[in-house]
Amino acid sequence: MGKAGQSYLIDFQIRRAFFFLLLLALLPHLSFSQQRFTISGTVKDASTGETLIGASVRVAESEKGAITNSYGFFSITVPEGQYNLQVSYIGYQTSTRSLNLNKDVRLVVQLNANAFLQEVVVSGRSAKEQIRSPQMSLERLNMENIKDVPVLLGERDVLKTIQLLPGIKAAGEGNSGFYVRGGAADQNLILLDEANVYNASHLLGFFSTFNSDAIKDVAVYKGGMPAQYGGRLASVVDIKMNEGNEKRYTAEGGIGLIASRLKVEGPIVKEKGSFMVSGRRTYADLFLKLSTDTALKNSTLYFYDLNAKANYKLNDKNTIYFSTYLGKDILGLNDAFRMNWGNTTATFRWNHLLSRKMFSNTTLIYSDYNYEIENLDQRSDFRVTSIIRDWNLKQDYQYFANNHTLRFGLNANHHRIQPGKITSSQKSSITSKTVETRSGLELAAYISNEWNVSDAVNLNYGLRLSSFHLLGPGSFNTYSDEGRITRTQNFRKGEVVKSYLNLEPRLAVSYRLNENTSIKTSYTRNTQNLHLLSNSTSALPTDLWIMSSNNVKPEIADQVALGYYRNFNNDNWEFSAEVYYKDMQNQIDYRNAAELRANENVESELLFGLGRAYGIELFLKKRYGNINGWLGYTLSRTERSFTGIDNGNYFPAKQDRTHDISAVGIYNLSKRWTFSGTFVFNTGNAITFPSGKYQVEGQTRFYYTERNGYRMPNYHRLDLAATLEGRPEKKYKSSWTFGFYNAYNRQNAYVVDFRDNPDDPSKTQAVQTALFGIIPSVTWNFKF
Repeated sequence: MGKAGQSYLIDFQIRRAFFFLLLLALLPHLSFSQQRFTISGTVKDASTGETLIGASVRVAESEKGAITNSYGFFSITVPEGQYNLQVSYIGYQTSTRSLNLNKDVRLVVQLNANAFLQEVVVSGRSAKEQIRSPQMSLERLNMENIKDVPVLLGERDVLKTIQLLPGIKAAGEGNSGFYVRGGAADQNLILLDEANVYNASHLLGFFSTFNSDAIKDVAVYKGGMPAQYGGRLASVVDIKMNEGNEKRYTAEGGIGLIASRLKVEGPIVKEKGSFMVSGRRTYADLFLKLSTDTALKNSTLYFYDLNAKANYKLNDKNTIYFSTYLGKDILGLNDAFRMNWGNTTATFRWNHLLSRKMFSNTTLIYSDYNYEIENLDQRSDFRVTSIIRDWNLKQDYQYFANNHTLRFGLNANHHRIQPGKITSSQKSSITSKTVETRSGLELAAYISNEWNVSDAVNLNYGLRLSSFHLLGPGSFNTYSDEGRITRTQNFRKGEVVKSYLNLEPRLAVSYRLNENTSIKTSYTRNTQNLHLLSNSTSALPTDLWIMSSNNVKPEIADQVALGYYRNFNNDNWEFSAEVYYKDMQNQIDYRNAAELRANENVESELLFGLGRAYGIELFLKKRYGNINGWLGYTLSRTERSFTGIDNGNYFPAKQDRTHDISAVGIYNLSKRWTFSGTFVFNTGNAITFPSGKYQVEGQTRFYYTERNGYRMPNYHRLDLAATLEGRPEKKYKSSWTFGFYNAYNRQNAYVVDFRDNPDDPSKTQAVQTALFGIIPSVTWNFKF
């Protein structure tokens, strides 16, 4: 059978298995039952019309309930009767409606913000939801509720805030990259309105690409990912943008020491459609113009973001959404060097209510990440460009049946990667070169069912079936274990070079011991077909993405977890403890002195092996009152094993840290003054230091033995902030935020270099470089 026939057979098997699983899941709902009616609708913010994600909807008399989906929609089916429907959401007044249910009912529930509730909480879910739901290892952030958490230079930052949660570790000082439960930085799926964001960093990691003014909701899955998510091993960060105020026009923003931002939103047609446009720009380059140093004066260093979203309700059953993001970094050094990189995304969605119980979402997504490097020296001028471009089509369904919430869908994602193209002038000493562009197609089908088995037991089980096809055109090499070419094949456009098929089962179970206590367990398998190659200590814009191929197999991770959850003191306090173990296959590392960039044989530089990660996470959170915050602790290990490294023995991965502690405290002194602080401590990263040295022609050379056998110094830091709200009687709102990053000026090691001791060259001197000392910040925020 030819490769085209093999590809067709694989896709046929995917479709057949998917519809078989769908039939099995529907069987419990086909049985005869007494007459029932459906309460469905949408939950919104009363003042803005924004839909509320994760609101709790409960029928008081029957304990039947639902959680609103990503569009604020819910559906509950109960027998005919008289009921009280309770709708609640953190930070809002609970709404109760009496219903005489003798027919299907469609509602729009508008909740009013609770003006008397002082709170900071990283979850927008109902206080009871973490007890009832089978979903574990999930944290949901609400941007309004984390506005007081102090961060670098006073810029509210989603990715920096989630690094304060247990199980999530910062990739480095001031870095927006992060590691989740032993996974590498590229093993996190970061979505912005369902579009994949490949590089979520500005200014080499000091800021994230996400402007907080434009963000509505953030869901972070550290494990137990629902079946609709796939493509990465470690975590999912699902970010939703604001839809815009559908009732009135507003503007808000802020002016800080390094950046300013502005958001405008309002109705397109009141109660039917709205828009939101938000922009942000740094202006460090403007201060460079004031320098007397010519090199600095002619240099550039800034980034900008632009977020936009619009929605329009065609009728009661159909709503369309369009959102887009454009972000760019510009870095230039005088007339010698220039680099820029950025993301562009666009998402079009059509929501359709097929019935009171069936919710459909059709999504077309475009994602583009690119970078360009220019050396402007006339004797060695060159330009390097690289592009990753995706076209993604998704069809998702939710079916709300009695005691069941069924989700199923299909996904087709076409990837195109141009790894590197070097162009130069005829006078340049650099030779022009192009590494072949690669194309791939990811297909997936999924199905899951959340089943309320009883008042005590909830179950979520599902299956994701994914395939990956590497496509021509191009010349494709096969390499031996030693990195030598053993075979070269040429393929025409659209021909299948290599295919992989993987089943990814998902299972989560919760058992409620009482109203305030539950235990949960989960098992998840994830696969990954796009891989980031980087042999630097931190992620760079120029790091290289490659696809699975005839040499590179899909990465696979199996994770099991067990958790204990408890609310106490009238749900004012929340505690959780989770233990996990993750087994990883086909992990990637590099041969010594590997050259990754602009290398058409880059796969020959790779080593493949195993990984494992395990640990315990403890989390204590206070929800309400004048003093709020949380405390997180992680005890963990993450290790790798490669045949070509340390004789195949397990060694610590670079992101291995034994202890990780984070504390967040917020004190509401009065209606106008709020004080906050964060403290973090972690064991230093595993790192490879030299074990000895020798001389070559009078030059010192270091040699290395065991991989990652040493540790960076322990890291700790205290950040402080204070916010002064404007006088409430004014027509517009304003506030001042003052902050100190690294308040006690800890000189944390960013890099450690080794050199000969100038007083005794026979000895080696370790030199530690710190990136940040104490950094003050001030920001003026406004809204009218």
